[in-house]
Amino acid sequence: MKKISILLIGIVIISCNETKKESVKSNEEQNVTEQVEVKQDSISFDWLLGKWKRLNEEEGKETFENWTKNSETEYAGLGFTMQNNDTIKLEKIELKKSNGKWNLFVRTPEETKSIVFEMKQYNESEFICVNNSIDFPNKIKYWKNGNKLKASVANSEMEIPFEFERISK
Repeated sequence: MKKISILLIGIVIISCNETKKESVKSNEEQNVTEQVEVKQDSISFDWLLGKWKRLNEEEGKETFENWTKNSETEYAGLGFTMQNNDTIKLEKIELKKSNGKWNLFVRTPEETKSIVFEMKQYNESEFICVNNSIDFPNKIKYWKNGNKLKASVANSEMEIPFEFERISK
């Protein structure tokens, strides 16, 4: 009987030890997952900041975008096109993070509220936002290419490219 009792106690001790190892391993895996999430959450769009002038604009027009950072979760942009010293196009752009998701908000003076584009892809030098409930554009992309800022607005049939150079920070 003593041998059976000792054997049972040994099995219990070994199984408890294995449970502890699994628990430690699970906690380690969880920490790695949390580090990956933090890394993704820490992506900055500071590469947008500054005053930019469009290089590939039509003759006689000048287009600019000015980006500022309001907080870690909000960037504000103002895009405008000038012709003969008059503003012929204006749009307010906001890049905001809410509930763990980034979205791009675009509003022109003619609109009463912003059009929301859901961020589908982003990294440290690029993002793509989509809104499939509108015809054009339903996709907006921004990316850094060296010291240039590039953007495009598109749908399945057409794409308009933008290339900007920084004129000040």
